[in-house]
Amino acid sequence: MTADSELEIKEAFQRAQKGHNNKAKLVASLQNRYNKLEDKTLFHEEFVHYLKYAMIVYKREPAVENVIEFVSRFATSFQTPPTEGGEEEEDDEEEDENPFLNYIFNFLLESHKANSHAVRFRVCQLINKLLGSMAENAQIDDDLFDRIHQTMLVRVTDKFPNVRIQAALAMARLQDPQNHDCPTVKAYLLILENDSNPEVRRAVLSCIAPSSITLPKILKRTRDVKESVRKLAYQVHTHTLNWEVVCVRLLPAWLRLLQEDILDLLHRLDVENCAQTALDMLSALFTHTPQDQLLTDPLQLDNRRLIPGDCLSCERVLYWRALCEFMKTKGDDGEEMLDQLLPEAALFAEYLYGYVKAVPLLSEEQRGDFAQLELVMTKEFISQQLIHLIGCLDTNEEGGRKRVVVVLQEMLVLPQTPPSLVPLLTEKLLSLIPDDPRRIQTVAEVISEVREPIVTVSQPLDEKEKRKKQVKLAEVKVRVLEAKQALDDCISNQEFSKAAELKESITDLENLRNNILQEEAAETQPEDETRVEKTDPETLLRCLTICSELLKQMNIKTRIGPTLSAILSSLILPSVANAQPAVRNMAVMCLGTCALHSKDLANTHLVLLLQVTPQLDEAKIRISALRAVIDLLLLYGFTLLAEQPSSALKETQPSHSLDHQEGEEKGEEPDEGNNSTQSILMMMSEFLDSEVPELRTETAEGLAKLMYCGRISSAKLLSRLVLLWYNPVTEDDTRLRHCLGVFFQLYARESRSHQECVEECFVPTLRTLLNAPATSPLAEVDVTNVAELLVELTRPSALINRADTQEVCVHDYLAVRVCGEILSDPSAPEVRLYAKILSNLELSSDVNTRRDLVTLLQQITQVKDRICLRAVAKLIGQLQDSNDQPDLSAVALQPLDGNADGKHT
Repeated sequence: MTADSELEIKEAFQRAQKGHNNKAKLVASLQNRYNKLEDKTLFHEEFVHYLKYAMIVYKREPAVENVIEFVSRFATSFQTPPTEGGEEEEDDEEEDENPFLNYIFNFLLESHKANSHAVRFRVCQLINKLLGSMAENAQIDDDLFDRIHQTMLVRVTDKFPNVRIQAALAMARLQDPQNHDCPTVKAYLLILENDSNPEVRRAVLSCIAPSSITLPKILKRTRDVKESVRKLAYQVHTHTLNWEVVCVRLLPAWLRLLQEDILDLLHRLDVENCAQTALDMLSALFTHTPQDQLLTDPLQLDNRRLIPGDCLSCERVLYWRALCEFMKTKGDDGEEMLDQLLPEAALFAEYLYGYVKAVPLLSEEQRGDFAQLELVMTKEFISQQLIHLIGCLDTNEEGGRKRVVVVLQEMLVLPQTPPSLVPLLTEKLLSLIPDDPRRIQTVAEVISEVREPIVTVSQPLDEKEKRKKQVKLAEVKVRVLEAKQALDDCISNQEFSKAAELKESITDLENLRNNILQEEAAETQPEDETRVEKTDPETLLRCLTICSELLKQMNIKTRIGPTLSAILSSLILPSVANAQPAVRNMAVMCLGTCALHSKDLANTHLVLLLQVTPQLDEAKIRISALRAVIDLLLLYGFTLLAEQPSSALKETQPSHSLDHQEGEEKGEEPDEGNNSTQSILMMMSEFLDSEVPELRTETAEGLAKLMYCGRISSAKLLSRLVLLWYNPVTEDDTRLRHCLGVFFQLYARESRSHQECVEECFVPTLRTLLNAPATSPLAEVDVTNVAELLVELTRPSALINRADTQEVCVHDYLAVRVCGEILSDPSAPEVRLYAKILSNLELSSDVNTRRDLVTLLQQITQVKDRICLRAVAKLIGQLQDSNDQPDLSAVALQPLDGNADGKHT
């Protein structure tokens, strides 16, 4: 073998250690070298020689894992699928056709008994990857298959768990689920039963094929002592069952097991905590049951078509709701049965009112009693389901609908109504009122009754008059006592005529006393009815919740009239400064929603929302204010900020400025609003670094919306979002990762201007990653992966609408930027990365543009890195080839895509 081929193998292994290298290109380059050799023996030996360096490392180092991946790809790259009619011939010539793959397998099988557990681990890992990388219809020699099988059966008993895991994974393609005597299946079942390491059991569960033999053992793992194993066992069972099987087989089987007791099944599903799951189950059950066979017996409806109060339970009322909603979806076909399930609207309204009114209010002491609290929560759940049934009532009749509306209003006013029912009651009330003006008027009346109930007030008597009456009454009482004493004396002395006179006087005095008492009682009776304003947090929160539901259902085009303006000034704005966080939060939500209906309100109260956002310590209130601000900016644009005086926004500015924000906002706001725009964008930039995940996610989502809708165009903010997406700190924030992942694709494909913004953030983003200190989470980010993403986002072919194909494309400008980075520091280690980027760009076909790029590329002569120079030279040759210009997006840097260790590593 020549010196070049020796260097080729060594260089391939060196490049393969870098995660950013394209493994496919390395494989193709080395394969070309291999195919040119007549005697491949030396190549095999040298390849294995370099492989041994990786096989002695037990730790899962990224460089070693990259080498293992490269070896498995290269070894299986010679595998060709069998052709029809040529199977026998291929079997005979298989060893000749795949000498390298056979050599690698033989080497691994001979090494599996090594004393080093690292070697045994890497042997099993490589065999697993080799078998997994082979095509579905790939074939190997029977003897080799048996040897692999026997070797892995030995290694699944290794004393090191990681070796057992890799051996179990390698055996996945060796199992035969139909063969009851399959040794692999038997080994899997033995591991599931006896292996002490939960990760080994999980590995077997992940690759074992479900069958009549294995399913009982898999089911048994749902009772495993390790939660992760139990979870995976349930997932395996879930994948083996489709929805049709669940509906047709599983649910009826459960019912038969419970003697067709649907309420018992619902009880076992814990409907109070999993109501939606129970509703989905019932809907599926009803769908696969003929309508004439639907069970109504569990409801125990009386002659009024109502469930008696003593029979109401969580399961029964949920079944009632599910059945009624299911029949409602049937349209005309379900009306007849729906009439049998529900009474008239007015009767049901009274039934609902009576039940909700009976829900007890617990004092603070009673809330500590778990039994009392559980009872109230059960009654609230039943009340919720009954309220949902209002949507199934026949409210076409005017009288019944009016009665339902009145009852719902009364329940909202009723102090005993639990706060958890207020939003649902308001929603159902507004759904029965067709137009916004009547809705606003109705809600205003309800809020007035809740906040200012009518109470009777007694008019106190004048103190002097009251004193005179008390003195007179006392005199009468004394005279009565004296007369009664004289009467007793007369009776004792038998002076009956005088006694008769005294008795008449006593009667007169008692009548006088009674008259005085009646006068006093009449004067203290209620004389006036008046409204007394309630300002307790519970009342304010109820009023704000009702108002919030109204604003949600109002048409966005409905303006804020006098009634809502009065509610805003008397209820919403004062509540923004309330001491209770729940009241403040709901007030901020109402204020933001009101501002969406009026630009004047938005102009007036935007500053207040901006002041709430950074200052209040409650995270949920800051998030609500931030959502409101973003919604206003989406609807009206940054012109709102231009109309605000600069002093008004001074308090909203962060304590420190962000240099990278200056001059980058190119939205639609006028020049005089730039300071205000800078303030709010700097505030949002700080939120991207917040330790509160919810606030950070809301900010990122809001900025993504503003950028996608064209309200702002900031390369620096886009760079921040890219770094946030890659930052390991946000790894567990699924919502953030999903939102930004979708946004980047949609944003870049939307227009050329968006791609220009991505191109502008390219260099700053890479610089941030390359210069990140070792203590920063960004130091762990793969810079090449970020660069490849930004290159893909700026491809001209990715645009949805390509207006002018002859126009200078974004990649041309990106090429100039990358060349500038190389020339700024030719000795920097990242010049190889920039060279790779240049070779992956999709450049335009304009002759003048290509000529200018060639001139710029020819200036890169100070770079000492040979690979970078070769890449640049190759690119220059491609650009100068005017007769046959290749598609540069598909150019393969076969020997030129390696990267040296850079600052980022």
